[in-house]
Amino acid sequence: MKAKITLKSVDALPSTGAAFLWDTTVAGFGAKLTGAGATYVVQYRMGGRGAKTSRYTIGKHGSPWTPEMARAEARAILRKIADGIDPNQEKRAARRVPATTEVVALFAEFIEKHHKGRANRYWPEHQRNFDHDVGPFWQGRSIKSITRRDVIDVLDRVAARGARVQANRVRTTLSGFFNWCVDRDLIEASPATRVPKTDAERERDRALTDDEIRRFWLGCDDLGWPFGPLLQLLLVTAQRRDEVGAMEWSEIDRDKHLWIIPREKAKNDRAHEVHLSTLAIEILEALPKIGNEPRFVFTTNERRPVSGFSKAKTRLDQQSALEDWIFHDLRRTAATGMAGLNVAPHVVDRILNHVGGTIRGVAAVYNRHAYVAERKAALEAWGKYVENLIRPMPSNVVSLGGAR
Repeated sequence: MKAKITLKSVDALPSTGAAFLWDTTVAGFGAKLTGAGATYVVQYRMGGRGAKTSRYTIGKHGSPWTPEMARAEARAILRKIADGIDPNQEKRAARRVPATTEVVALFAEFIEKHHKGRANRYWPEHQRNFDHDVGPFWQGRSIKSITRRDVIDVLDRVAARGARVQANRVRTTLSGFFNWCVDRDLIEASPATRVPKTDAERERDRALTDDEIRRFWLGCDDLGWPFGPLLQLLLVTAQRRDEVGAMEWSEIDRDKHLWIIPREKAKNDRAHEVHLSTLAIEILEALPKIGNEPRFVFTTNERRPVSGFSKAKTRLDQQSALEDWIFHDLRRTAATGMAGLNVAPHVVDRILNHVGGTIRGVAAVYNRHAYVAERKAALEAWGKYVENLIRPMPSNVVSLGGAR
């Protein structure tokens, strides 16, 4: 059979017997169905017509192989074939690679020595990038076998699923890894050198309007535990997603309306005190405590903070009809809202726990004032502003914040 390979067309393959579906957009790319399920393949000849037909297995349909990713991989394989490289021979040779030069093993050493060894808090992000978008496809490869073309193919595969910004994140991870390999004399040059970004990233300036804040809040109410109140707290506190997501009950002083983010959790390696407005305390007091000795504020299994933010956002988007926004925009919305309430920029910077901010240079060195009272007043004003949006005041009362 021939048709464009999509999720729908692969799922429609007969459930009994062996069957092939050949893609109409990439010659040689196909899906083979057996009793064990669908597998993506590339059929090719080394040496042109008359040569023996060979078949290369890309991987099973499902995680991590979507039709788009498999098609991008098929294109990469066909480029190698055009250059005279037999992908099956390359795969067999890779299986004989010593563990000391194998890519996945080396990356684990890179994380352990270069990131964890330096107490770098960004290592989980690099590990996720590699595990999801690189490791499964370079399993068994020697570090010396990786070429610039391989790196480009990885980024193309990520971009093919619509994650163009994520492709840039993967590029950053690989650049750091290959530079480490160069420093250890494992390779002579980084194959990521001069590989361009997949997409030019623009600094976002998205902040939710008052009407969008109302819809966001109602959508969170419909979303319910645990992500509904978590996301509402993101907006009210102006803190980072992972910091709020990993909040612990021991970090909260309800009497003082204070949340202390410890140094080891804060992104900029600096402990941070966050005033909890009346609205924030109201959210927290309505939350269930999970477990016999509750630790995490937002958890479903006692042992670790919640995960699955992307699925929660998809549900929230459907319920609130919000468009073109990301979680970090809630932080920007709060900062923009406080600026609209005449909060000084340096106070907003302190609330956001920015290292740089508006006070820089010599002034930043000598200015150690924490602006505690100003930060408290600002977050209370912002909390009241949000509360007035979600619980409208009588028509004869005018909000000082105005429409934004």
